[in-house]
Amino acid sequence: MEIAQTTTTTAASTTSVADSSAAITSDFETFLQMLTVQMQNQDPLNPVDSTDYATQLATFSGVEQAVLTNDLLQALSSQLVSSGLADMAAWVGKEARAATPAYFDGTPITISPNPALLADNAEIVVHDEYGVEVQRFDVPISAEPVEWAGVAPGGVAYPSGMYTFELISSLEGEILTQETAEVYSTVTEVRAQDGQTLLILEGGSAIATNQVSALRDAGY
Repeated sequence: MEIAQTTTTTAASTTSVADSSAAITSDFETFLQMLTVQMQNQDPLNPVDSTDYATQLATFSGVEQAVLTNDLLQALSSQLVSSGLADMAAWVGKEARAATPAYFDGTPITISPNPALLADNAEIVVHDEYGVEVQRFDVPISAEPVEWAGVAPGGVAYPSGMYTFELISSLEGEILTQETAEVYSTVTEVRAQDGQTLLILEGGSAIATNQVSALRDAGY
């Protein structure tokens, strides 16, 4: 079981906020020094209105607060992602159903087709990882799962690798829908990447958690 980028992500975010705060403090001190010099060297016959100084201070303070707010929101977002990883840890080792390629290693792959309602024929077209069609077969007009054994007509098993299952629904010979069929794949890792939680499936493919339509125990 592997859960990537948890403690490291949170620690890095905390460090980032601390660094930003230190930088803003330094910049504010520099700003005050520049403002003091400006006041000391202004034209005594045409002094700067005190309102202008107040405006400059207010503007800098607003920028300071905006930067700190952004950093705090970023840190909060990272903590929420880390929390999501912990919640998803239970998914590792289970089989997730999604419209994605599946890894074949000799074990049958469960396909969950969902033909168009008006279809009078539905078939699955199997492509290997290079996009080459290796097999096609008819499936019932229902949402019941089917098993792909990965065996050629001559009884020889197809080589291990990634395979894509395309569902084609047709009516009187006319194609109604053509889409990637959902399959069950084992979750091997939960990973935080670019602010979202990803599931790494057997074979290395990655999907977002919102792409999963069902979850079940392995070997069901």
